[in-house]
Amino acid sequence: MGGRGPKRELAEKIAGEITLSDDPGATLRKWRTDFDISQTDLAAELDVSSSVISDYESGRRESPGIGVVGRLVEGLLTIDERRGGDRIRQYGRVLSAGFDSDVVLDLREYASSVRLSELYTDVDATEVASGGTDRISGHTVIDSIEAITRLSSEEFFRLYGQSTNRVLVFTGVTRGEATAVALRVLNPTPNAVILHGIDEDDLWPHAADLARIDGYSLAVTTTPLEDLLDELVGLE
Repeated sequence: MGGRGPKRELAEKIAGEITLSDDPGATLRKWRTDFDISQTDLAAELDVSSSVISDYESGRRESPGIGVVGRLVEGLLTIDERRGGDRIRQYGRVLSAGFDSDVVLDLREYASSVRLSELYTDVDATEVASGGTDRISGHTVIDSIEAITRLSSEEFFRLYGQSTNRVLVFTGVTRGEATAVALRVLNPTPNAVILHGIDEDDLWPHAADLARIDGYSLAVTTTPLEDLLDELVGLE
């Protein structure tokens, strides 16, 4: 894994998190599942039995040293590369936009625009306010709490990537009030916003009104996050 770049930086991030974690096994499991790699596939890549990976993740085996962590991380990245490198590219896109991966979970531009209604159908989202466009050209998935508490207004603009003609997906939403208010300071606003984690009944009553005033489509969804990310990736 010589040289800098997304792969090297991602390797260092994963290895650092596992090594410094109070529960290295749980952190390893988090990254393995994020890469959608089974214990069996990781074990095969490292030429060990599946029970070895299971023992590390459950804490039955002594916490792995730096050398073992390096092999585990290399295995994850090698499998991802063989599958097309989607997770490495995703991390690279977030890095290139200048964000930490715990703030921006994914940022993509589409090869061609897609119908907003198609995206809503794919992620099982319910539109609660219509906007001024029926097509979008990209998406950004954001941890709502991290974004609101850590990003400046200038950094919020960078969430747009190459264009405001995109959907901003805010995860970890409980009512949508803070997100709606934060979006009021942006000019221009994005063309569409999805609030993830709530349904229409739980939405702050004024959120739809603010969306209509500012001219963006607003939708909500309770689709599991990993499923939502997978569906969005399929739009590329």
